[in-house]
Amino acid sequence: MRLIYSCAIGFYAAAVRVAAISNSKARLLAAGWRGWRSKTPFDRLQGRVAWFHASSLGEFEQARPVMELFRNSHPDFKICLTFFSPSGYEIRKDYNGADLVCYLPPDTRRNARSLVTLMHPDVAFFVKYDFWFNYLKNLSDRHIPTFIFSAIFRPRQYFFRWYGHWFAKQLLCYRHIFVQNTESAKLLENIGISNVSVTGDTRYDRVTAIAANAKPIPAIERFLEHSDNQTIKQSNNLKVLVAGSTWEPDERNIKAFLDRYDKPLRVILAPHMIGEEHLHYIEHLFGKENCIRFSIIEHSSIQAFEHSSILIIDNIGMLSAIYRYATVAYIGGGFGKGIHNILEATAYNIPVCFGPNHHKFQEANDMIAAGAARSYEDTDTLTAILSEWLCDGETYSKACLACRKTMSAAGGSAQSIMDEIEKNIYPQELRRQ
Repeated sequence: MRLIYSCAIGFYAAAVRVAAISNSKARLLAAGWRGWRSKTPFDRLQGRVAWFHASSLGEFEQARPVMELFRNSHPDFKICLTFFSPSGYEIRKDYNGADLVCYLPPDTRRNARSLVTLMHPDVAFFVKYDFWFNYLKNLSDRHIPTFIFSAIFRPRQYFFRWYGHWFAKQLLCYRHIFVQNTESAKLLENIGISNVSVTGDTRYDRVTAIAANAKPIPAIERFLEHSDNQTIKQSNNLKVLVAGSTWEPDERNIKAFLDRYDKPLRVILAPHMIGEEHLHYIEHLFGKENCIRFSIIEHSSIQAFEHSSILIIDNIGMLSAIYRYATVAYIGGGFGKGIHNILEATAYNIPVCFGPNHHKFQEANDMIAAGAARSYEDTDTLTAILSEWLCDGETYSKACLACRKTMSAAGGSAQSIMDEIEKNIYPQELRRQ
């Protein structure tokens, strides 16, 4: 089975290199793999080494709270951070919380032997559901304690299928598995994996820290404070809808809601795709006279945007700070592969809504159960949800309180993980000088 797995990895790596001819993301990945042994400065990792691996940017945000706690508790360790996806590496390749940031080479047996030999980690951490079985086997064979945290398991995963015995056996390579929920722990228990703790999702810690340190955005505040609408000018309770990471179905549904909503409202729209073609589509959809781009108001006088009620964010990286201005938030992606990050919004204790494809996201299910989030399938339902939150103060306050309680209860995951590792699982080795 390992041979079949390794061959599949080899075919995948070859496919990436072929795709690199025409695909920019594949081109970055192939370039990152090319000559990795000689070009990666492993000599920066002198002494004891902790390896943290994150598949992409989202997993990096989950890894970061644990990585930072580890760095503070064990400053004698060097930290090596690896990424699989260019979207993570390209944005965080200069992250100063690690001594070395590099791509993870394809998970072949040869690459696994080489990387572990060159990096020489004393401990390894993986995030969520990034399972690389040749790396795991090599770490296990060398008796290097390996952990995975914020992991989540579902019944339909291959570990729990009739053909999944070999895959399930690989999970024994972990010294300990930290999962998000009790359902995951029960699934693992059913296949004989008992070295498991339920510690939640470290993203709650990360988004809470981001929200606490968010800086004001003067251009957005000018946009919200000025309007030719006298009702908005005279209101001390301006309502703001922030729609984050939206796709075309989301934007069409938001437009349908706005056509029905007859009260003053400002909209900040941060689309997932910010290419000119899509930005023109948004302006045509909502009416160019109603829209203004962030890149314009950033350096413009008030007169340039006083007639606009919809602000389009035409850059990447601001969204988590923008949610601070929201009365309610809309999270995109629910009519595609799945919703985007809702926790960036709920960190500000506001209710969120999203489309129907959210069931794989534990945080979304938890927020719905608490009354802090709602999903919808049609524009009638979306209009009812947003109108109720925006117009019914009591309902809105209850949703905000539910959000606050859920966020508070879910915090502290990173500290729980580090406490368990340092006190019960791996204490002597970490303290060894």
